Amino acid sequence: MWVAQGFVFAIEEINRDPHLLPNLTLGFSIRNSGDSVHGALHETMGFLTGCEEPIPNYTCGLSPPRAALVGDTRSVVSIPMARLLGLYKFPQVSYSSTLASLSDKTQFPSFLRTLASDLMSSHALAQLVLHFQWSWVGILAQDDDSGQQSSSLVTRELGKAGVCIEFHLHIPSLQSLEKINTIVHKMENCTATIILVFLSNSNFQLILQRLLGRGTMGQVWVSRETLHIAFALNTPGVSQVLQGSFSLLQHTSLAPGLPEFLSHLHPTRTPEDMFMKRFWEVTFRCTWPRGSQGSAGNSTMQGGVRFCSGNESLPVQEHPFQEVIKLDVAYSAVYSIAHALQDLVACESEDEVCADTRHFQPWQLLRSLRKVHFKTPDGTEIMFDANGDVITEFDILRGQKTVEGPFHFVHIGTVNPRSSLGDRMTIHLMKEELQVPSSVCSRSCALGFSQIPRQGFPHCCFECSRCLEGHFADQIDMKQCLLCPEEQYSSHTRDHCLPRTEIFLAFDEPLGLTLASAALMLAGLVLLVLGVFLKHRDTPVIRANNRALSYMLLTSLALCALSALLFLGRPTAATCLLRQTTFAIVFTVAVSSILAKTLTVVLAFRVTRPGDRVQVCLRPGASTLVVLVASLVQVVLCGVWLGTSPPFAERDTASEPSHIVIQCQEGSGVAFYCVLGYLGLLAGVTFSVAFLARGLPDAFNETKFLTFSMLLFCSVWTTFLPLYHSARGKSTVAVEIFSILASTAGLLGGIFIPKCYIILLKPEQNTPDWLSEELQSRRLPQGPSSRASPH
Repeated sequence: MWVAQGFVFAIEEINRDPHLLPNLTLGFSIRNSGDSVHGALHETMGFLTGCEEPIPNYTCGLSPPRAALVGDTRSVVSIPMARLLGLYKFPQVSYSSTLASLSDKTQFPSFLRTLASDLMSSHALAQLVLHFQWSWVGILAQDDDSGQQSSSLVTRELGKAGVCIEFHLHIPSLQSLEKINTIVHKMENCTATIILVFLSNSNFQLILQRLLGRGTMGQVWVSRETLHIAFALNTPGVSQVLQGSFSLLQHTSLAPGLPEFLSHLHPTRTPEDMFMKRFWEVTFRCTWPRGSQGSAGNSTMQGGVRFCSGNESLPVQEHPFQEVIKLDVAYSAVYSIAHALQDLVACESEDEVCADTRHFQPWQLLRSLRKVHFKTPDGTEIMFDANGDVITEFDILRGQKTVEGPFHFVHIGTVNPRSSLGDRMTIHLMKEELQVPSSVCSRSCALGFSQIPRQGFPHCCFECSRCLEGHFADQIDMKQCLLCPEEQYSSHTRDHCLPRTEIFLAFDEPLGLTLASAALMLAGLVLLVLGVFLKHRDTPVIRANNRALSYMLLTSLALCALSALLFLGRPTAATCLLRQTTFAIVFTVAVSSILAKTLTVVLAFRVTRPGDRVQVCLRPGASTLVVLVASLVQVVLCGVWLGTSPPFAERDTASEPSHIVIQCQEGSGVAFYCVLGYLGLLAGVTFSVAFLARGLPDAFNETKFLTFSMLLFCSVWTTFLPLYHSARGKSTVAVEIFSILASTAGLLGGIFIPKCYIILLKPEQNTPDWLSEELQSRRLPQGPSSRASPH
């Protein structure tokens, strides 16, 4: 009824306008479809043919011509009308049908509308959700075409943007208390704060009443018009549930002069208006007595029925919210037809089809109607897109209590599809610091953390896991941590990478300086011992222990101590080639010298008579041959190693996260362990022989010292292996240098320090007379002793 009055107002205003359709008067006829498909089709055919009983493809002398049809209200009724009118290319402009499928120009070529379609309003609603960064929402939808299509459109768009839907429930159009109670129970247990609503007014009102009855609060409702209507229905306590909720409304405003027009309406002024009495009854919720023509009288009550008196006042009557919206869009529909007629008559553009207002075809007006672009007297801009849908702004409103106390919806911003970027609509908020609730399944992962999906939940539900060493996350809510470049490492907070510094065991750092000093001091001590031996080379202590082997052993020990210096400083190709091979060869010479010493003592005591074949092994060159053969084998192994897969300098990025360790890579691991294995085998044989010979009589306890020194040597290198494999970075080099120096010191101290003690501090024991007395006291034959002391 309100819409009919809006039609009348718009047409009268157009007819009074001297600039719009001058010299032309618009007329109208209002038909009642009875809100049924059959009634709508019957009235549409009657309108097209001008016949009371319409006959297809037959007209009853139409004059004046029909321009367009405005209606109907519900989409289910508009669809068959649009199919029929599309066959004739007859323009149809709807002010209330929002079903998205009506935008299909293949099925409905002549359908246009001045109310936003479900597709556009759902898109705007989805944009609002994305703008406020809500990622965890619930959806309540009416189980009809409009509810299903709207909710499906929003679900699809939100899904593409990564928003998760906790639940998507459909409520039957026929009210079911059991289903409503199930929904309310679901609402009580849901974790989503934001609930999107695509419900009829009655179902939504039932849900609000149930939630109020159970004291369930905390949800923030987001919808198009439903929240306003629910509030307008004056449900007790509804403001408690709708507090903080959001609503999207197509931008509307009452046309200037419309309130005054409505206030002057009265049945007595237009008795010929068949809709006026019904409009009065709906507005004031009363019934005209039978036979009444709408004359003024007193309002009475009979049998619970309130009769209309005609004295009711429209100016003080509050306009129903839902009807006000329809008034505005219906007003726009009439104006769009008027401007299309104006463009058709004016024929200002070359590509426009000119026509006489008394003799034009429906398709001509339809073409102009699709291209109209104008502003209504109230300032509303009207234009249609390619699908015949009006391009309109949406007002964002939020329910809240004012300082004075009453609850109402406050305008906080707009959604503007005209200034959209791609698929994103532009949203303008009046207050940028607007406090909005959050709706997430899981709190955002901070910098330095990545998301770990929770099993059995949507991707919006996750746990936050700290990035591993060498990885970083410089944004919140990253799906996975990023790997730092090889030249960088992750910060302590794991939110950025820092440049790595190159490290190696340098001479100028405390540890390197200490080890270098120890190596030089140990080499100096060995050379000092060698000097003592050279100075006292003719004394019994020196002669009794094979001078040549002692000199060779001391020289190799000095080189062992100095070889540790090759492990210090920045590794180069040359030092990497020399490190392990030099260490292996000089230690092989040292160990083989000790083996030769031990064999000499053992074989000396096996000679029982002159001419024994064992005596051949006691010749001066035999012990040297043992050293040469043993060392030659090691040299061959090192040569094969260097020839096949030699060591090389590499940048180790795995040992220390914050540093790049410059180190030597052994190249062939097999060759490296063959070299070490051979040295270990030689040391094991030497220790075994020395251990077996430890009980042989000796004036200066040579075999016992050899056994003790080899025990130290084997202990050091047995301990070295696990430490070497567990150490990382430059600690590996430090462990090897320490083992080299410790084993060198052990051989030097175990074999030569006791002799130096006798030479320097007990010179009386380093004489032939004392040696003879010692031998006589042990009752040893002179022969073996002399044979055990080759020069």
